Amino acid sequence: MELLNSTEMTAGYTLGMDREGRESLVVAVKGTFAIPGGSGEPFLCERQKPLVEADVFSGEPGFSAPVYECDYAPFKPRCDVVLNGSAYAPQGRPGKMVPVCLKVGPITKMFNVVGNRRWEKGLLLSGVSKTEPFTMMPISYDNAFGGVDDSDKEPSRHRACLENPVGVGFHGNSSEDVFDGLPLPNTEHIGEPVTKSNGKYRPVAFGPVGRGWEPRCRFAGTYDQHWIDNVFPFLPHDFSDEYFQCAPPDQQMGYLQGGEKVLLVNLTPMGRTEFRIPGIEVPIAFFYKKGGHHQTHAVADTFVIEPDENRFMITWRASLPLKKNIFEISQVLAGTMSRTWWRARETGKKYYGSLEELCKSKRQDFSED
Repeated sequence: MELLNSTEMTAGYTLGMDREGRESLVVAVKGTFAIPGGSGEPFLCERQKPLVEADVFSGEPGFSAPVYECDYAPFKPRCDVVLNGSAYAPQGRPGKMVPVCLKVGPITKMFNVVGNRRWEKGLLLSGVSKTEPFTMMPISYDNAFGGVDDSDKEPSRHRACLENPVGVGFHGNSSEDVFDGLPLPNTEHIGEPVTKSNGKYRPVAFGPVGRGWEPRCRFAGTYDQHWIDNVFPFLPHDFSDEYFQCAPPDQQMGYLQGGEKVLLVNLTPMGRTEFRIPGIEVPIAFFYKKGGHHQTHAVADTFVIEPDENRFMITWRASLPLKKNIFEISQVLAGTMSRTWWRARETGKKYYGSLEELCKSKRQDFSED
């Protein structure tokens, strides 16, 4: 099967499968845009980021925070909004706490970013060290509240923060001798400061949520003996497409339409950055091997902002259910082509995009003769 990409962005395809075992052809198109300065508008970067083919982590997979998820999800019910970046102290003056805010269309998310602190062993109760001022602090689930407490010699007493097992500050069973000197999280919900070593706090960050973390893992379905005996290798019947949403629940919204306002507060050195999401249509045409074609428009279901890199990425997705297999499709077109191209395809003639391309083809034909 041939994929024609006329979008000036990155495009690729894969096979998806639903709960009934039916395959579909999934096409993903990814655009990388520069965050404009001042009142400018976003524009396509000269260098486009490739589609992510496997989950990327900040460190060892499974033991660190996800940074990017595979771009080939079969389907997303909503748009994921993700931000990989840092908090910046206003005007570059070191501060101990900086409030940050992300707004995208109907989404508004705010929390505090705090300087480095550590637990300190006290005579009666554990305490917290003085907060170190900072001018820039990375925001990640790696330094958000969470983690694993495996300090007890008895494995049955090991505990984990299921909402974020890769974080810091979770010490449900530990004695002061164990966690003395260990770090506290650098992010906190507003009005919920982390002050107790055995307190129950909610992790907070802007990045992707791990596939096995709560509450996302609940949508993966049940993989019991019944599934092994009667359903494998297909998805369980209680699998939900919600599982493909990688953003936290409060960072999910309807598909991007273009024109949505984006506001970043203390997430760039400027302190406040605003721009609007470009309105771009991505038509997809599936051409059947036996003739005819199916046209649709891809939906923008993933929005990744990276202020530290002064860029953002949008991923559009479209899928076509297959009757038998991928060999039903001979060609897929992502983007638009001229009427001349369509006319040449319908009449079975070869299409030349320019006079130079035509002359080059003719010279090659003469040389072969």
